[in-house]
Amino acid sequence: MPQTTHQDAQRFIAAAGKIVLGKEHDLRLALACLIARGHLLIEDIPGVGKTTLAHLMAKLTGLQYQRIQFTSDLLPADIVGVSIFDRESSSFRFHPGPLFSQLILADEINRATPKTQSALLEAMEEHQVTADGQTLLLPEPFFVIATQNPAHQIGTFPLPESQLDRFLMRIHLGYPDRHAERALLMGEDRRELLARQEAVITPEQIATLQQAARNILVAAPIIDYVQRLLAHSRQSAAFDGGLSPRAGIGLLAAARAWSLTQGRGHVLPEDVQAVFPSVATHRLRMANDGRMAPAEAIEQLLREVPVL
Repeated sequence: MPQTTHQDAQRFIAAAGKIVLGKEHDLRLALACLIARGHLLIEDIPGVGKTTLAHLMAKLTGLQYQRIQFTSDLLPADIVGVSIFDRESSSFRFHPGPLFSQLILADEINRATPKTQSALLEAMEEHQVTADGQTLLLPEPFFVIATQNPAHQIGTFPLPESQLDRFLMRIHLGYPDRHAERALLMGEDRRELLARQEAVITPEQIATLQQAARNILVAAPIIDYVQRLLAHSRQSAAFDGGLSPRAGIGLLAAARAWSLTQGRGHVLPEDVQAVFPSVATHRLRMANDGRMAPAEAIEQLLREVPVL
């Protein structure tokens, strides 16, 4: 693996850690998700830095950025675009919506109706949209960060399992630790810091990182380990159904990207373990006995499956 790709990743992590304090693991996961050409879902309570993280990633990478505030009255045309009649040419012209950007923040995605959610999620899967019978490609790289409030909050439309599967990773930022929170309280406003932040890697370097991740070696024993994880999730009494083959493909892509951020040219078991909770948790339905929290069940699964 070229040394420059690792340096690019480290430069991003170092710069991001100065804005989002005490969350290096989550920042590394977010970068790995982008490098793996996936999409990121952040589920958390308001005020813990979800929007800041999305804006920060756009700033640090130089990607064209659009924020879409999802509400109950948002329509698919509001994000995809609309055709408007042009009198001069006596024809309809398509006016692209905010979806035609490289980095999209879909803020509070579960406050929109399922129809509008689907318009975004289909574009995420295909990297293109169809309008007036024409297929229009979305820009590359194309990365969606969606935030959602906890499902128990008023006015939410939970994402169906099939749509949750479109997100490679789901993370929870959570509250900062005491040291990081004190630094936030005493330090400069994050919005002012963001306004002055300059890109530390370019979109072209992101494309190089994505290609480098595809070339990370995955040896046969690692494939065996991933298959054991998938099989155990399907057999475990803790889950109502297990991980799909597509989840396994995503897990390997995420592990490759994580390995790259660590400066390695091959995937180790600890790379798989580092990304497994963020790849698996939103894809697994807990059994209804309520004996175990999702995070605890994932940790138990990792403990029970032998590496070799």
